[in-house]
Amino acid sequence: MITLHHLDQSRSFRILWLLEEIKQPYELKRYYRDSSTHLAPDSLKTIHPLGKSPVLEWDGKVIAESGAIVELLIQKLAPHLAPDMDESTYVDYLQWIHFSESSAMLPFLLKTFNTIETKQGTKLVFLENYTQVEFDKVFGHLNEYLKDKEFLVADRLTGADFMMGFGLHALVYHMGQGENYPHIQRYVAGLSQLPSWQAAVQIEQNGVKSQK
Repeated sequence: MITLHHLDQSRSFRILWLLEEIKQPYELKRYYRDSSTHLAPDSLKTIHPLGKSPVLEWDGKVIAESGAIVELLIQKLAPHLAPDMDESTYVDYLQWIHFSESSAMLPFLLKTFNTIETKQGTKLVFLENYTQVEFDKVFGHLNEYLKDKEFLVADRLTGADFMMGFGLHALVYHMGQGENYPHIQRYVAGLSQLPSWQAAVQIEQNGVKSQK
């Protein structure tokens, strides 16, 4: 049995969504962020030393890193969610499945931190300027790439979409960037209509503690 150690509002949504898509039985263990610090609970460190999520337990292995988990699940349980190595789209698949945690993640995080700093009355001008240039470059490129696409690769749902969808959903709905990147906004809207996405959202919402 697969066990997913799932932290709310985290990259673990990728794995929850993927498991729902492939209809793989799994046990879900929930963890909740501290309402004050927004950090993961220390109890996650009993599963993995970094105390981060997602973490998957499977066949006696403890597996961290969402990209590694996505690739492993697809290779073993859902090969239809990746192009074959001899297909022309396989190289595109490799590039996009890693894009979300490489080229896209740094400007995304810097933009998030800059927003927090601004709200707290602190402003780092150099960092802000650098962040905006990188943010526009990376997500402008992705927006242009998606202008005539429903999915990232091969005109069908693949692991690249599972990796990218979580961050782009946050970009559109939490960072309010949809109007600046209309093709990304359309892409995210399409993913959010998938039954497996909606099932994952429902599971996560049902497990979120009410804050009093």
